[in-house]
Amino acid sequence: MALIDDALPMLADEPPKPVRSAPARRRTWRSPLRTAAFHVTGSLIALVWFLPILLVLLTSLRTFDDIAANGVGALPEGITAANYPEAWTTAGMGQAMVNSLIITVPTVVLSLLLASAAAYGLSRYRIPFRRTILLVMLAGNLLPVQVILVPLVRIAEALGIYDSLPAVIIAQTAFGLGFYTFVLYGFMRSIPMELQDAASIDGAGVLRTYWQVILPLCRPALAALAALAFTWIFNDLLLAITLLRTDDSFPITAAVLSLLGQYGGQWNLIAAATVIAAIPCVLVFLVFQRSFVGGLALGAVK
Repeated sequence: MALIDDALPMLADEPPKPVRSAPARRRTWRSPLRTAAFHVTGSLIALVWFLPILLVLLTSLRTFDDIAANGVGALPEGITAANYPEAWTTAGMGQAMVNSLIITVPTVVLSLLLASAAAYGLSRYRIPFRRTILLVMLAGNLLPVQVILVPLVRIAEALGIYDSLPAVIIAQTAFGLGFYTFVLYGFMRSIPMELQDAASIDGAGVLRTYWQVILPLCRPALAALAALAFTWIFNDLLLAITLLRTDDSFPITAAVLSLLGQYGGQWNLIAAATVIAAIPCVLVFLVFQRSFVGGLALGAVK
């Protein structure tokens, strides 16, 4: 009894054990459940998104007789890679790939250069009606391309560049300029003005400050926009078939379309041509993957 009496004050001095509240207990057993539900939902979405790509890949590796006998959605009886060289030769995809790169690469460089210069002027200097100018440029991207195809053809004919690759390059540059300027405007607005003031004190002019100070700081945004612009322009079909008429100047998307018109039932060749046309965009995304994700995350934080 004496020991019990001695221990009672010590037990009384012990801090009370923490009692978890009901919401805390629910969070404890709900957290793994939420995590599992998140992973299951994400896996289902990824599977739905990947199914068409998997179907195209499998179709490109099947024979024509296999597809004719079992249908497009059936599992392949055998695998062959002969569809790829046949589609490459039949659709003339070599020249079409070169034409697409001739259109895409200069357009991306010219678009980002002009957009960065416009964003630099609008974001760093007090230009009259700069917000109105920015809104007008952004509103231009909201118009559907179809409504200006006829004026676009008339302008290209008046300039004497219709049915030529420069006509597509100029049109693609003009269409993307508003969006690129808007994105770069937001990035440049977040750059402290003290950097520009320090460059001015060191004797740098407007062009040197833009080229050596502001533009390098916008590298993540430029890389993300370059990857997006390359994908959009390389996969464009509407402007190409509107402004071009000669088969030798058609881009890769028009080559795939011509294959569909000639061999509408040979889905093995069409699927193989589609995979070939997608390879450059996949390579560009893999090269710019880190910069692309970094640019998107930087934009989200800002």
